[in-house]
This record gives sequence, structure tokens and C-alpha cells, in this order.
Amino acid sequence: MTMLHVERIGTGPDLALVHGWAMHGGVWGGVVQELARRFRLHIVDLPGHGRSPPLTGASLESLATAVAEVIPARAAVCGWSLGAHGAMRMALDHPGRVSRLVLVSATPRFLREGDWPFGVEREVLEAFSGDLERDYEGTLNRFLALQARGNDQARVLIQTLRARLFERGRPVLETLKAGLGILLATDLRREVEGIAQPTLLIHGERDLVTPPAAGRWLSKNLGNARIALLPGCAHAPFLSNPATFVSSISEFLSHG
Repeated sequence: MTMLHVERIGTGPDLALVHGWAMHGGVWGGVVQELARRFRLHIVDLPGHGRSPPLTGASLESLATAVAEVIPARAAVCGWSLGAHGAMRMALDHPGRVSRLVLVSATPRFLREGDWPFGVEREVLEAFSGDLERDYEGTLNRFLALQARGNDQARVLIQTLRARLFERGRPVLETLKAGLGILLATDLRREVEGIAQPTLLIHGERDLVTPPAAGRWLSKNLGNARIALLPGCAHAPFLSNPATFVSSISEFLSHG
């Protein structure tokens, strides 16, 4: 069993925060203070990211299990990007651990292929994987730029992401490659109807990584979901519009 690093802060109902690929729990810093006034936060570093050790043979299932083991039963879970993949997998595989879901920049399938036009081209993700060994920092910076593209204040967002990228050390290369493999392989479209937990989808209207159409698809195919589209925001709406992000979560978790 891999015990993940978890920062716990605040008082109130339990809320776990699960970050995306190549980042760490510190990426939530801009919303932690406000959320901690309303919730008991459990801020997770995913395997091989931040202060958490890597997993051997990492998969979406093992990632979801590792997170489920370190959060309280019946917590609300907020996952961003890859973390949203993990949150959905957790709700399916460990439903007793998850009371509600907040899915940020979520999609059932990252890859644009065949009958799914709402994603990233295979060549783009495969290039990131190949380039990591040749130019580790440059590749991560290009991914950050992709996340910010389309945002109202893209330059400021890129600077924020870059400033936080290595705050907790450098993500393990093999973990990053395994994470890209998860993004390439995962397709939850046939399973999401089995997610029974009430779900809030928060999506940037200008997201080019997981387009808003992916969020709309989820809102229609999850059993009990609503969507909040944030104008002017790209792939990291909690950084671009923290006030609306916090108020959306607070209203959803407080009033249902």
C-alpha cells in the first residue's frame, strides 16, 4: 500500500482536493483559505507527485484506490483534470468513500478519436511523453501553456502555474509518463451512468484541453449532475476565477 501525502486544514464537512497531471496539492493554494472556512480539506498529492511516493504499475484504478485509502469515508471529492478522472473512478470503485463529486475540467475521454471529437489529438499526448526524456522542463512548460491557452489572462495564468510547478519537487519522470498513458487509455463513457453521487461540473468556457462540450456531455450522461461554465476561463478555472469557483462549490455542497 502506498500512503499518499495529505494536508488537512479547516473545519466542517470533509472535502478532498485532487490535482491534475504534473502538479501537486499546492496548486489549490488560491482557494484553500476560503474553502477551509467552510470545509475540512484533505489536499492530496497524487502518487509520484509532490511529497507522495510513486506507485508501481500505476493505473487509474490504483490511483483511485490510493486516494480512497487516505480520505475519510463519505467525503466530497473535488478532482481537476486527471484528478477528475480519478474522482470518477473512485466514485465507481469505492462508492462508500464518496458522498458527492465536484469535477473540474473533466472529460470521460481525453483523447480525440473516432466518435469522440471533444479532446486532444493522440499525437499531442504521445509527443509530450516522448519529449519528457529529452527536455523535461520544456515539455512541462509547453503543457502549462496549453492549459492556459484561450484564458482571458493567459500570461498571468502561465506564470502562476510555472511558479507552483516545482514547489514540492520535480514529479518523477516515470510517473509522468504513466499518467500520460492513463490519459491516452481511459474511456469512461460507458461507465459514467453508474455514478450515483450528486455531481457538480465546473468548466472553463475556453478550455482547449477538455472542451466545454465534454463537460456538457457528462452533465447529460451522469445520473445526477449540473454544470457551471465559467466565462473567460480555460483549463484551470479555480486559478482564473477563484471567487466563483469557491462560491459554486460552497453552494453545491451546502445546499445540494
